[in-house]
Amino acid sequence: MPRRKFSVILWILIYKVQRILVLWKQNEHTAQTDSMALTHKQKEKVTKDIKRHDKDTGSPEYQIALFTERIKKLTTHLKKNSKDFHSRRGLLKMVAKRRKLMSYLKKTDENAQQIVSKKLNLK
Repeated sequence: MPRRKFSVILWILIYKVQRILVLWKQNEHTAQTDSMALTHKQKEKVTKDIKRHDKDTGSPEYQIALFTERIKKLTTHLKKNSKDFHSRRGLLKMVAKRRKLMSYLKKTDENAQQIVSKKLNLK
């Protein structure tokens, strides 16, 4: 009798481990596709029209474009997860930083600011 109990317990344990592995693989897949961080391809796609030169990473135009894309991703995340207040705070900080960069760009080069706002559909 104890041998039969052992085999039943072993089968249950194997089933649970397989189920955990399947759920883990599903979470791993969704984490990769639904990540809030921007991939290199996404950054290139967003900033290809706005870059001043090929190795541009620090210009206000480039930073504004990246902030705009991150803000879009965070807003879609917050539509799904309305109670994620930590991400909401991060979103507000990003919007404020983008606004400061836009005002700086307006002071230094108003024409560039208008071009960036048109390309990124900002007001």
